[in-house]
Amino acid sequence: MILLLPLLGLLALRNRGARAEWTSPLVYPSPQGYGAADWAQAYSKAQSLVAKMTLEEMNNITLGVSTANTGCVGLSGSVPRVGFPGLCLHDAGNGVRDTDGVYAYASGLHIGATWNASLAYDRAFYMGAEFRRKGVNVALGPVVGPVGRLATNGRNWEAFASDPYLNGILGAQSVLGLQKSVIASIKHFVAYEQETNRNPITNGHDGVVHSTSANLDDKTMHELYVWPFQDLIYAGAGSVMCSYNRINNTYACENSKAMNGILKGELNFQGFVVSDWAGQHSSLPSANAGLDMAMPNSQYWDKDQLARAVDSQTMNRTRLVDMATRVVATWYQFGQDDTLFPSTGVGMAKDLLAPHTFVDARDPASKPSLLDQAIQGHVLVKNVNNSLPLKSPKVLSVFGYDAVAQTSFDPGEGTFAQNWEAIGLQQQQFQDLASNSPVSSAPSRFMGTLIVGGGSGSNTPSYISTPFEALQQRAYQDDTVLFHDFTSTDPGVVATSDACLVFINEYASEAWDRPGLADQESDQLVKNVAAHCRNTIVVIHNAGTRLVDAWIDNKNVTAVIFAHLPGQEAWRSVVQLLYGDSSPSGRLPYTVAKKASDYGSLLTACQAQGSNSPQCDFDEGVNIDYRSFLARGVTPRFAFGYGLTYSSFEYSNLQMSINATATPSNARSAPVYTNGTTGQNQNNALVGVAGLTSLFDNVGMITAMISNTGGISAAEVAQLYIQLPASSTSSGSAATRVLRGFNKVTVQPGSSAQVSFQLRRKDVSFWDTVSQSWVIPSGQFLVFVGKSVLDTPLTGSFTTT
Repeated sequence: MILLLPLLGLLALRNRGARAEWTSPLVYPSPQGYGAADWAQAYSKAQSLVAKMTLEEMNNITLGVSTANTGCVGLSGSVPRVGFPGLCLHDAGNGVRDTDGVYAYASGLHIGATWNASLAYDRAFYMGAEFRRKGVNVALGPVVGPVGRLATNGRNWEAFASDPYLNGILGAQSVLGLQKSVIASIKHFVAYEQETNRNPITNGHDGVVHSTSANLDDKTMHELYVWPFQDLIYAGAGSVMCSYNRINNTYACENSKAMNGILKGELNFQGFVVSDWAGQHSSLPSANAGLDMAMPNSQYWDKDQLARAVDSQTMNRTRLVDMATRVVATWYQFGQDDTLFPSTGVGMAKDLLAPHTFVDARDPASKPSLLDQAIQGHVLVKNVNNSLPLKSPKVLSVFGYDAVAQTSFDPGEGTFAQNWEAIGLQQQQFQDLASNSPVSSAPSRFMGTLIVGGGSGSNTPSYISTPFEALQQRAYQDDTVLFHDFTSTDPGVVATSDACLVFINEYASEAWDRPGLADQESDQLVKNVAAHCRNTIVVIHNAGTRLVDAWIDNKNVTAVIFAHLPGQEAWRSVVQLLYGDSSPSGRLPYTVAKKASDYGSLLTACQAQGSNSPQCDFDEGVNIDYRSFLARGVTPRFAFGYGLTYSSFEYSNLQMSINATATPSNARSAPVYTNGTTGQNQNNALVGVAGLTSLFDNVGMITAMISNTGGISAAEVAQLYIQLPASSTSSGSAATRVLRGFNKVTVQPGSSAQVSFQLRRKDVSFWDTVSQSWVIPSGQFLVFVGKSVLDTPLTGSFTTT
């Protein structure tokens, strides 16, 4: 009887306006954390500490509290009586936001474009140390959801790629780096793939319009959206943030299937689940479904509702104890009880414009990494007749609003990338855009050098230096005549220009989805310059996919660089590439189409269309981005994984050593949490943190030789794609091929290097909806190794029986 009332409340909430074919199963009770793997000592300490707390104190540490003393975006309740100080939670995955004395790191998408796992680790390592010095306990990142279902998603730039594998590998390295200093809260769990209608809104005539329901099947959930989260949990992530959207008509932060069944059950997650800010919509249903902490406050828990529910036996005491224990255990797990850990929020001033103590969190040792991140995330996609690198030009003309800094940088007014003037908005206009109304006039360009996108994932640079400043320094060295016009859409072009550089950008932000994939005024600027300059080079700082069909085939446009969001080193990085001090080594972590309609149904967000219960059916299954293009036979402009260098490479000698065997048809790999089951993981030696441990066993190695046939040292990104046998498609449509490995290697001219790809059991498995387990299919696996998903000079196969 204890769980009856919460379950009935959840059922009623879940079914309001729900479609019968898309309902989320109930999974109760919530699995208790028990200290799996290396969490055992932390749980032992936490259980002892929580045992000293009253029910009200346990209730208190599960929600955010308000304070005038810190700029932390979230501050959990504390229990000073027993020595628990509470936790400072702060944005986000690209650096410490809204403060001073920190660096602005390259964005997630920019790191995705590097295809460099060690660089992802280094970035997170230095970033995490800054969070720690500022007294932050929990860094709200990295982002691996959205996965990139929609080309116009306003938050794609926060994640690493439009691919679960690349997100998983780079995200896992980011967790490892961050957690050398603080707790990582990985987000947004799960199937959070649009900003439009992300939050419920009150409709004066018809009541509440609920958040969009992401409707998807079990196979798609596991193989696409849960996939990267599993990798990050395996890396030891201490916290998971549940998302704003509904999943099969139940809000993510009260979805028992997602949190109890998948996250805490199948993946055996030992840390705590925190809501996205104001993402909680119920009291007992959210708690019983697996939510452990509500942020930034909670109207549902802030009056001791959970403690009273335990007293009245409408909630199991074990659930409240588990909530508190998970929070405290995570604090212990990452050594934050140490007296050397900075006091909570010590460097996070509430108001930067008011007198405050300056806490410098920067480490000069991170500067080489900051520059390396910025350089490696640039992707050269066109270079006709070796227009780049520049060769000491006598006359150089520079155009475009993105070449110079925005006119003001006032950290007191909020995040750098949401400066109203810089995106042409007034505050009221921004608030209108951030509502759930369909966006038709959102800003698509940023008036100044764009180094990061907008919203909670933005960051605060120590300084803003621009491409034009670096070009001026280079002009001084080379005695180049430098002309410029940063304001006109149809500038005059000096006829003697050896080259014309055009700097434009494509802006995106949390709170709204992009109205399109190209800014018309920026395109017109490129066309106007190219009409008068035979060597027009375009640099685009882009917060997501950017179409170039308006001018890419113009013979006067000789080179194009997708510069992404490089952080505060935008100036030095791009000029080093333009002049050949470094060879471009970035590759696209998404697909660039020839035209917008080529994305089909995955171009724009689902709309409410007058319904109080907006629905979005993920009918494409696992086939997003390049998988969708392959499945539909559509040829892109630039393929996933594509990018040029200043050298050339050849591939040879594909070798495979595979020891994977097909999973017997009657085998079930691990227990599946369904309604009424609990405690299975603790007694199952096959299960560890992130679920079935054997999924991460190596089952094969594939190698190839890469030869630099050009004249300079350069880096090549070798990529491995695999097509699973037809037997893996029994539960849904399979992609033609999927990324299952990458290796970035620098090779000297005339030399060769071997690249290797390790295959995990997970990489050759599919999710079988019948047995509810990961299965290696029997049959022939096709292997593709090359420079992009469409350029794979080496092919082969292996067979499992």
